[in-house]
Amino acid sequence: MGDENGIFIGLGGGQRQLLNLKRANRHGLIAGATGTGKTVTLQSLAEGFSRAGVPVFVSDVKGDLAGMAMAGSAQHKMHDILAARAAEIGDSDWQYRENPVQFWDLFGEQGHPIRTTISEMGPLLLARLMNLNEVQEGVLTIAFHIADKDGLLLLDLDDLQSMLVHIADRADEISTSFGNVSKQSVGTIQRALLQLRSQGGDHFFGEPALNIADFIACDESGRGIINILAADRLMASPKLYSTFLLWLMSELFEQLPEIGDPDKPKLVFFFDEAHLLFDEAPKALLDKIEQVVRLIRSKGVGIYFVTQNPIDIPEDVAAQLGNRVQHALRSFTPRDEKAIRMVAETFRANPGVDVATIITELKVGEALVSLLQADGAPSPVERTLIRPPCSRLGPLNADERGVMIQTDAIGDRYDAMIDRESAEELLHAKSAEAAAAAAESAAQEAEAKVAALEAKEEAKARVIAEREAARQAKETERAEARAAREAAKPGIVEKIATSAARSAASSLGRQLTGQVGRSLIRGLLGGLFKGR
Repeated sequence: MGDENGIFIGLGGGQRQLLNLKRANRHGLIAGATGTGKTVTLQSLAEGFSRAGVPVFVSDVKGDLAGMAMAGSAQHKMHDILAARAAEIGDSDWQYRENPVQFWDLFGEQGHPIRTTISEMGPLLLARLMNLNEVQEGVLTIAFHIADKDGLLLLDLDDLQSMLVHIADRADEISTSFGNVSKQSVGTIQRALLQLRSQGGDHFFGEPALNIADFIACDESGRGIINILAADRLMASPKLYSTFLLWLMSELFEQLPEIGDPDKPKLVFFFDEAHLLFDEAPKALLDKIEQVVRLIRSKGVGIYFVTQNPIDIPEDVAAQLGNRVQHALRSFTPRDEKAIRMVAETFRANPGVDVATIITELKVGEALVSLLQADGAPSPVERTLIRPPCSRLGPLNADERGVMIQTDAIGDRYDAMIDRESAEELLHAKSAEAAAAAAESAAQEAEAKVAALEAKEEAKARVIAEREAARQAKETERAEARAAREAAKPGIVEKIATSAARSAASSLGRQLTGQVGRSLIRGLLGGLFKGR
């Protein structure tokens, strides 16, 4: 319900508890144990903001909030209770009515797909999403840096996968400029990417990316659109759920202009199951969350955390939450007792309200409420009966949801995924070019080797031919010499005459030799005997 001063929350301490629209961007907390009425309070607040012309975003983790698209019914089992509560708090304006709603779904099944790009998500949130350690986060940051430096768009998981392969191949070169890039770290990131795919990351990363302006809109009657994210399936991947919502908060912070404190918020953001945002979050991420929460109010955005236990919210963040609705807590464990003490200390004291006692006695639909006043100070805490919602309590059926999706203002602009040229295609093209160049170089080398081999064979053949020619020349020369010798030999008559001459000469020689010999012998012997 709208009011000249704000949104009617409920009746407490005999007074109407109003959420001042000028202070609604100072954030808030809705807390309480399971079954104490948090979801109904959230639904009532979302309706109030919508009627005041403030767009709303809410994650529907159980499917119940989808009912805001339809008016409540007198046939509903809770009708009598709701009507009685409206009468008790004096809400004369209460009646069943629907709200303008847009449905969203990361998986594109129960609403319009929501996508972002790897580049927009950034290495810090991706590292958290993939549960990387500091070393692996550093390698991921290097991959982003080189992609920016080389003009490579990182749009989807395939792009990031290709980029990781690329830096692994260039590890030695990159390490000299940016630090060690080990293939083991790259392998770990690639396995984390595989797990992210199995959780539905393929649906979330890609184009067309979400245009934040589609979240910040009003219908033709001036009511703020309530954007409902179907998160029942998404809750099976808590890291993906919480990282997505943190990314969305960051996008709002980065894209929206500074407007100071407006008369009413530009958007109210309800973060259900908020404890998932802070579970195992590294300090760098907690610092990022605190920064966003602290500064985003100047962009006209109010963030309302919804959780079972207020101690789930870190103190530095909780200190930024000015509007508080605390449902019942149960005191069964020391942790529960700590939460009760903390709640009692954070509310502005009211002498008539013993917070530590009342908080365990609150009925379903009751809450301890403290809201920022016009001067920015919190109101004293009051035990408040929360205003019932006017829309349906419970989910929509598939047909009802389908009609809402088909007839809203978004249309089909996000339905078909676009795969434009990005890092994967460019790196693949470079790889193909390199492979082609290598193949051409190898072919040229092979041709050169063949040519060299052919030249060698030709040279060898020439040597063999030359040697054969030389051998033949020698053979010819020898033949000619033999022929010459043969030609110089005497004929048969000459041979006979020569032979006869030789025989005669030989006989004569022997005779002469014999005579000479005998004369010599006689001379020698005669000389010898004479001497005696």
